[in-house]
Amino acid sequence: MQPRILIIYTGGTIGMIEDPITKTLKPFNFSHLMENVPKVKMLHYQIDNIQFKPPLDSSDMNIDHWRHIAESIAKNYDDYDGFVVLHGTDTMAYTASALSFMLQNLAKPVIITGSQLPIGEVRTDGEENLITALQIAAEKHSDGRPMVQEVAILFENYLWRGCRSTKRSADHFNAFKSNNYPYLAKIGLGISYDLDALSRNHGRNLKLNLGLDTSVMCIDVFPGLTESTLRHLTHTPGIKGIVLRTYGAGNAPTAKWFTDAIRDTCERGIVVFNVTQCVNGSVHASRYLAGDILSTCGVVSGHDITFEAAITKMMHLFALNLSHDEVIRHLSVPLAGEMTITDR
Repeated sequence: MQPRILIIYTGGTIGMIEDPITKTLKPFNFSHLMENVPKVKMLHYQIDNIQFKPPLDSSDMNIDHWRHIAESIAKNYDDYDGFVVLHGTDTMAYTASALSFMLQNLAKPVIITGSQLPIGEVRTDGEENLITALQIAAEKHSDGRPMVQEVAILFENYLWRGCRSTKRSADHFNAFKSNNYPYLAKIGLGISYDLDALSRNHGRNLKLNLGLDTSVMCIDVFPGLTESTLRHLTHTPGIKGIVLRTYGAGNAPTAKWFTDAIRDTCERGIVVFNVTQCVNGSVHASRYLAGDILSTCGVVSGHDITFEAAITKMMHLFALNLSHDEVIRHLSVPLAGEMTITDR
């Protein structure tokens, strides 16, 4: 029986063409994209598509687009073996993280891919990425279960967990990496899966969570950050949660003005989520005095979560109308394999 795959084409570099006048890249339609990948026919899959109208540069991606993608998958969930989302690279990790929380109990592959060069160019990476994404979306175990049962990013030589991934390069074909979680598959002459790293659904039905609350923001700690700036940011009207991007293992200034401002923020009911600025490693709240002070102020450890997953996880949780304590409790544990608990 032919695998049935649904492609959701949002736009991005993979489907762009060069404007003959301005020489800038702009999104084109899905038919143009597929005309440039005739090898897809060799897969002998039944492939259907949904296209964003108009296709987007991923810099314009927003939560309404995430909802459209998630709804499209849920609506067609029983009719297809897998899903491939074609997406621009700039916000791909945000979309992958958001979908990981929105598609609860996912038991089929949602493979997100794109390219660094347009599909029509001679050296494009788009053709190989698209074909490999389709193959992974169709892959099954010997017992008939899908090999991949989660949201994942496929780029060049690797398949990464979506809510563990981040864009690491604007120039290289291997543009994405999961620094704190192993690859789900390595692509070479064949596709080699890491069965221990892959998520497994244990008979639960798909649950669609479309709610996303954008009352969140990010504050980066840096030498030179002033009290007036910090207090101005933490008093932003309507904010419910802050991702605080700290140094190293979760450290921040120990000056009284800083800790007082953070403590005051937490006491006002704003959730502060501590995420390291480092691409590798984890927040260890009790390792250093600077990090331990944040914990005593009421800051929640993000462990090894990526920024993209942290911000979308907060959006997801605030939309569930949970109590303040429930939000903190859910932030502290993995919901979609987005982090590993290293300490308490």
